[in-house]
Amino acid sequence: METTRRVAARILCLDAVGRLLLMRWRDPFDGTHLWEPPGGGVEPGETPLAAARRELAEETGLDPAAVLDRSVPVGRDVVWGGKRYVGTEHFFVARFAEERPALVRTGLLPYELTSLDTHAWVAWPDLGSLPDPVEPPQLAAVLATLAPDGPWRDDA
Repeated sequence: METTRRVAARILCLDAVGRLLLMRWRDPFDGTHLWEPPGGGVEPGETPLAAARRELAEETGLDPAAVLDRSVPVGRDVVWGGKRYVGTEHFFVARFAEERPALVRTGLLPYELTSLDTHAWVAWPDLGSLPDPVEPPQLAAVLATLAPDGPWRDDA
């Protein structure tokens, strides 16, 4: 299996009542599904923050200015589309004043349009009821760092 090193950015979008936005993707190689926050690769010459804002606008149409500049780097080793990606993902948080803001996909490539199945604003207790795995495994720890006032804290 081909291994690609990359730097990526992900955005933990929280609505007015603390629901988390997750995107449901279908792997074009083997058909499996997973849920993860919006995001993607950092392009050459782009900062992780700029990538986070670009990816948020492309995948969701949400206001990229809502992405705060603080991030948490997480080492990732994932298989997607028949390739292994190894590197660092920078997780950012964006907060929105409304409940479940509407999404509009504005800049996805054709293969991404066919791979992105749906999205959901998910309350923390409902994560376990999603039909497919949630990525990344460190999601609770990253949320607790970036948005410590939420219900995902260890002591909550």
